[in-house]
Formats: sequence, structure tokens, C-alpha cells
Amino acid sequence: MNFSVQAVLENEQYQLIPLQKGDFESLYQVAADPEVWKQHPNKDRYRREVFENFFQGAIESRGAFKIVEKATGDILGSTRFYDFDDDQNSIFIGYTFYGTKSWGKKVNPQIKKLMLDYIFQFVDTVYFHVGKDNIRSRTAMERLGAENLGEHEVAYYGEPSRTNILYQIQK
Repeated sequence: MNFSVQAVLENEQYQLIPLQKGDFESLYQVAADPEVWKQHPNKDRYRREVFENFFQGAIESRGAFKIVEKATGDILGSTRFYDFDDDQNSIFIGYTFYGTKSWGKKVNPQIKKLMLDYIFQFVDTVYFHVGKDNIRSRTAMERLGAENLGEHEVAYYGEPSRTNILYQIQK
């Protein structure tokens, strides 16, 4: 891999800043709302001990970001690059969540555009795992033009396998 999956990415409104261990408390303030996780495969991530595992996986991925609104400095959520495959020249984007105050404000399309514009300089295919029952995220993927490749079992970091839908976007 001859590129960084933790470059600072930004547009006029938002920054993706590499996640650091010291970001736990501020990110947990966003994640502590049960509503955030209602449609996600692991609905208990609002619980501190469950989120600690999620956060540890984010740090160990070395591809995670906090999503920051530039005007306010508020942390809106998190996302990451993961599972780069040199042979297939592909990578995944996922583990994305936003606090409810960001919902319906077209934040996600802007964040995904930042990530896709950057990563397509280096790979040909980007994949996404989306929880089978996460209708909000599945709709977002379809609006981005992602192709549904069907069901795929995924074991998230320190969690049991869950049924996801595998999506792809090609360069």
C-alpha cells in the first residue's frame, strides 16, 4: 500500500481527521444515544463497554476518522477505510455512524464523496458492508450509485458475525 488511509480530508464544511485514542470521550458523547444504533447490526454500541470495543477496533484499523464540522468544531461521528486488498486493488469504507443531529442534513454524501475522491486515486474498487436491516444506510448506498452484491456475513471487531449487504462502487 503506497498511500495513507489516514490523510486529513476536508471540504468547505467538514474535516475527516485521523482518530486518536484521546478522542474516545468526545466520540462516545455522540455514540451514547441508542437511536444512533437502532438500525446497525450491533444495537448495543451506545453502551460504554460495547463502544469501547468498537473504538478499539477503530484505533487498531489505522484507517479511522472522526468527522468534524468545521464551523463549530463539533464531532459528528466516525468512519474508516479498512481491508485494503492489493491483489484486487480494492478497499472498504464503513463502520460509519453519525449523531442524530446530523441526520437528514446531507452530511453522509459529502463525507463519502471526500473519501471516494481521495481513495480512487489509489484503488479501482471500493466495497461497503451495510447491515441487512439498516434501511437508512442501504438507501444512502443506493443514492451513491453503489451496486448491491448480495448478502455477506461479517464479524466486526470483537463481535459475532452479522448478515450484511455487500455494496461496491468502481472507479
